[in-house]
Amino acid sequence: MAVISLRDISINFTGTVLLNGVSMQIEPGERVCLLGRNGEGKSTLLSIIDGSLAPDTGSVDYAKGAKIAMLPQEIPQDLEGSVYDVAAQGLGKVGEHLSAYHDAVRALSTVQDNQAELVARMERSQHVLEEAGGWPHHQTIETVLSHLKLDGDEAFGSLSGGTKRRALLARALVTHPDLLILDEPTNHLDVESIEWLEDFLLRQNTALLFVTHDRAFLQKIATRIVELDRGRLFNWECNYTTYLERKEADLEAEAKQNHNFDKKLAEEETWIRQGIKARRTRNMGRVRDLRKMREERRQRRERTGQVKMVIQEADRTGKMVVEAQNICFGYSDTMLISDFSTTIMRGDKIGLIGPNGIGKTTLLNILLGEADPQSGTIRHGVNLQINYFDQLREQLDETKSARHNVADGNDFVEINGHRRHVMSHLKNFLFTPDRATVPVSVLSGGERNRLLLARLFTRPSNVLVMDEPTNDLDAETLDLLEELLMDYPGTLLLVSHDRAFLNNVVTSTIAFEGNGHVAEYVGGYDDWVRQRPDTTPEPVKACKPKPEKKPAKPASKKLSFKEKYELEKKREQLNTLPKLIESLEEELEQLQTKMSAPDYFKHSGDEMAADQRRLEEVETELETAYETWEELEAALEGVDLD
Repeated sequence: MAVISLRDISINFTGTVLLNGVSMQIEPGERVCLLGRNGEGKSTLLSIIDGSLAPDTGSVDYAKGAKIAMLPQEIPQDLEGSVYDVAAQGLGKVGEHLSAYHDAVRALSTVQDNQAELVARMERSQHVLEEAGGWPHHQTIETVLSHLKLDGDEAFGSLSGGTKRRALLARALVTHPDLLILDEPTNHLDVESIEWLEDFLLRQNTALLFVTHDRAFLQKIATRIVELDRGRLFNWECNYTTYLERKEADLEAEAKQNHNFDKKLAEEETWIRQGIKARRTRNMGRVRDLRKMREERRQRRERTGQVKMVIQEADRTGKMVVEAQNICFGYSDTMLISDFSTTIMRGDKIGLIGPNGIGKTTLLNILLGEADPQSGTIRHGVNLQINYFDQLREQLDETKSARHNVADGNDFVEINGHRRHVMSHLKNFLFTPDRATVPVSVLSGGERNRLLLARLFTRPSNVLVMDEPTNDLDAETLDLLEELLMDYPGTLLLVSHDRAFLNNVVTSTIAFEGNGHVAEYVGGYDDWVRQRPDTTPEPVKACKPKPEKKPAKPASKKLSFKEKYELEKKREQLNTLPKLIESLEEELEQLQTKMSAPDYFKHSGDEMAADQRRLEEVETELETAYETWEELEAALEGVDLD
């Protein structure tokens, strides 16, 4: 018997039909992934199944005595107590006594007064738990909290949004329900926790319905895929890879069918306007068919357009972007980074891998010059223009609209030299005029991430830093973002726990392997898994503090006339380089534009060969100019000719 059955469910929000007579069953032990683009109504459907939202029409039938647990996308505002208390809530009376026992044990270790009362309370809860067989639940709670990296004694209200979501995930996992509903369970989890969650779910004999953007998680967990598309549900009895192939074929067939229908409708509309012949009695059947076709076309729901993303590119950096030598950083007895060296070159795409809180953001800040290492040196290349994607979305003003956040109150933005209206730019990121003018605080997680991308890509960059950009994005937007980043000519530093995204985008990885050890590997996440050490490296000693700089001693002798002359020549050369680089870049752009023109093949062979030679010469001269700039800046650093 099915755990849950949906029959003809419909719901309409503000004129938009999210669910249009959908039906579905979930059998015991099934693991069903619900797919759909952002805004299609996935979270709404989960809320209807959970019972927290009533549909306009239709019915939801549960198996007798079925128990349902859900991880919602939004965090409830009325939860209080410790993390342990929240995790135990789903266990009913047993959970209440587990919380009471846990709180009494914690209080006994910290409070000197009322010890007898605390002991009595602990013994009462212990007695109830022994009779009810509740101790295995306590062990499950402790295990889940440990693997989700949660402190059971922390106050739930003091946690960040991401940590609260992990606590709610723990509450859903410990209940052993007949149907477990998870809305984006991998958000805010590191790879280690995601892999544990995968193994945990595979060991459970529980029906599972989940929404996820993590394609590796989907591929490993799902036994069936259900897609929500334009208010209807489609069932796919296959894995994710096969689904993508079949879905593409279905969309092509649908487009062809719609094209033929529209062509036939246009012919009939032309016929009806021919006049008296169309109104003859013997043609009334054709007129009635035309009316049906008009209604069918009116009822058709078109697919929402795809996101259109373009990165605004800045002038090129030098060949070397960042060079780190033997950098070290830690807090008291905790080492985050020990003796790490790397050289990041222009065009590198580097992924940063490691558990939450291990130091990935700290390393980014050190590499970008936002923080100083405790020892070691950092050297930056020239002409760096850095854009930063913040996983906490702190760059967004939640009291203002999407439109204001992107254009800072202006009506136009400039992208790659072209002036565009801000509403047109937001439309490319699937924002309707209504959604573009509401405060950011009411936008969904997926909309906020798209807004941050829309804002990010209005600013020119040649170094792009992205900290968890994949959270809440649907699969199609993820694919487009992947393609964009793979084609990005600048340098990319990417922090992500999305294994498929890392595999597809990065060319090398910097991995935090514990105890301060940080190492660099060629390839993506799977390549790191094959190459990583079998055991956690031994702890390393604390960083040696940087030696204090002693005041420079007066020079024993002044610079000679020849030394001054040579340094002055270098300074003059450095001052002329920006104009030279600008002129070379303009010539390079002109050549590339000329050679990519559709009618370029009409030019003579000699002219085309000359253009190709000059293109190669300009690229070489430009590279040499950047290298010379870096050398001259290093040579003149700290030199005073006065």
